[in-house]
Amino acid sequence: MLAIIGGTGFGEFAGLQEIETKQVETEYGSVYLEEGKLGASPVLFLPRHGNPPRFPPHKINYRANIDGLLAAGAEKVIAVTAVGTVDESLGVPELVIPDQLIDYTYGRVQTFFDNEIHHIDFTFPYDATLRQQLIEAAKRCKTQNANIVYRSKGVYGCTQGPRLETAAEIRRMRTDGCDIVGMTAMPEGMLARERDLPYAGISVTVNAGAGINDLAVKIDEIQAAMDEGMSWVRDILTSF
Repeated sequence: MLAIIGGTGFGEFAGLQEIETKQVETEYGSVYLEEGKLGASPVLFLPRHGNPPRFPPHKINYRANIDGLLAAGAEKVIAVTAVGTVDESLGVPELVIPDQLIDYTYGRVQTFFDNEIHHIDFTFPYDATLRQQLIEAAKRCKTQNANIVYRSKGVYGCTQGPRLETAAEIRRMRTDGCDIVGMTAMPEGMLARERDLPYAGISVTVNAGAGINDLAVKIDEIQAAMDEGMSWVRDILTSF
């Protein structure tokens, strides 16, 4: 079964029907999930910030979320994220299907293997098959809606949050090779890999990164970009 991880309320926004809510218990804590149908397909939806939303990015129980999805029958995960731009050529809104990650977080629980040595290969953090399926879905949607703008690759820089970044931090991330900046892809993606759960992401740019165009980030403009970009995501997920 496909699982979607996103912001609270995205399941309803994405058009899930016949929604059934459930509370799944794991050894790491309790997880709120929604199960419904997207078109004719059964889908799990997990609001990563909780329901109601109350967990900032550095306080999310990522281990419980991943294990809760597995317990509910998830076989693959698409993570929907709102991000800022680091690459100055990216527009707002624009979709990015990232292929790489750089982790700038600290103090987050990073593994299921606290009491044993267990290394995983994380050379390519996003599942290649899922990524390609998302790209094909985006191509199909683009033929129906010319307004959709997307990139089929990019480097996601994951910062600690909950604050937004300084202009100097965005300049450093650009030098490091990042294209977009968000706060939730790690350790979410790595924990999915530890559980052999195929994981891919689709990100919506909702603001220009700090210092780009010498402008401050305007919080009130983020929502408008979010609404338009997430409507594109909804169409792509339906096509997927």
